[in-house]
Amino acid sequence: MKNLTDSFVYLGHWPSAGSFGFNTDILATNPINLSVVFGVLIFFGKGVLNDLLDNRKQRILNTIRNSEELREGAIQQLENARARLRKVETEADQFRVNGYSEIEREKLNLINSTSRTLKQLENYKNETILFEQQRTINKVRERVFQQALQGAIGTLNSWLNNELHLRTINANIGMFGTMKEITD
Repeated sequence: MKNLTDSFVYLGHWPSAGSFGFNTDILATNPINLSVVFGVLIFFGKGVLNDLLDNRKQRILNTIRNSEELREGAIQQLENARARLRKVETEADQFRVNGYSEIEREKLNLINSTSRTLKQLENYKNETILFEQQRTINKVRERVFQQALQGAIGTLNSWLNNELHLRTINANIGMFGTMKEITD
């Protein structure tokens, strides 16, 4: 290892006139080396760097194009969704209006039907009351008639004696005889 270190030290002491060697003065050699390295890098790396930048530029442009296409697609979908929303809202309003009008129509039908039913029930009630009144009146008449008939029969039976009874029978037979002569 010592030989290797000695050889570098020995190279550092070479005379600079007419021979090739290493300059160990960092301040003198660094800008020159850097300019050489940068020159080589610029000369050979310019194409690679341009290719890298062009590829990066193309990827960015493609990303922007794709983003624009996606944005346009999203805008179109948004417009379609808004149109569908307007259509659905219109249909909902129509259903709401139709529903309200249907409810009102059904309400009126129900009111009319109930009114007719109430009138019919009122008529049935009145007819039933009238029928019951007539039936009661007829029963009362019948009972009054039966009582009057029983009273009349009782009165006739108390007034009739055998002689009056025979005269009434004879008078009736005479009337029947006269009626028979008239009809013959």
